[in-house]
Amino acid sequence: MKIKINWGTSIVIAFALFISFIMYFVLKVQSDSKYDNELVVEEYYKHDVHFQDEMARAQNAHDLKEKPVISVQTDGITIAFPANFSPKEIKGTVAFYRASNKKFDFQAPLSFADSASLLIPKEKFVGGEWYINMEWKYGGKSYLTKEKIYIK
Repeated sequence: MKIKINWGTSIVIAFALFISFIMYFVLKVQSDSKYDNELVVEEYYKHDVHFQDEMARAQNAHDLKEKPVISVQTDGITIAFPANFSPKEIKGTVAFYRASNKKFDFQAPLSFADSASLLIPKEKFVGGEWYINMEWKYGGKSYLTKEKIYIK
């Protein structure tokens, strides 16, 4: 018995192989935890409702003559407020987001003793790109500072 394959059968076989190839990779990505598809913000729509408020706080931070400085040092990340800010009046939190893996995300309170600078030790970070969202209040006004840093 001889099987005769014409061009129509060949096209159907090619499509079936292509679809099988694509389905293999879709199933592999969906089942392997190495390829996690995580959202940056868990409750995206709730977060989106407060977007205008976030923009106002970011504009407040942008309008400051002297702004807080976030810098990468050898021993960690330093957040330094200008000297004319009273350290005891600064209240807020700083959130560190790692886009590639949600497990590394963490928050730290903005608490200062005598000087208006805060050091977050390098041990808390893994190398790569980090997003920093600093939400703080000073003098009855709310501020939001966003930065992106790279740690070696």
